[in-house]
Amino acid sequence: MHFSPPADIFGMDGIIVLVVVVLVLFGSTQIPKLARSLGSAQKEFKKGLDEGASEDGPGTTSAAQAVPPAVIAPPVVVTPVVAPPSQPAPAAGDGTAGQIS
Repeated sequence: MHFSPPADIFGMDGIIVLVVVVLVLFGSTQIPKLARSLGSAQKEFKKGLDEGASEDGPGTTSAAQAVPPAVIAPPVVVTPVVAPPSQPAPAAGDGTAGQIS
């Protein structure tokens, strides 16, 4: 099975159509703002990666290495509690209303 590069999937016509659709959806004034925000997000991401790597330092172990594997507990089996059957209600008019035998 042969996979072609992404540009070959769409072809030159597909790329042109994609660019036109993006221009129509976002407008020519919004695209530079979008590109600027993507660039600043990429800078912040790289800055966060560098800060995280510097905090770890060369002598410390990563969190994945420091935590021992978790012990898996067996599942808890819950048995339902069944209420005892209640006594049938006495028939109306037999003179025992309200009395428990």
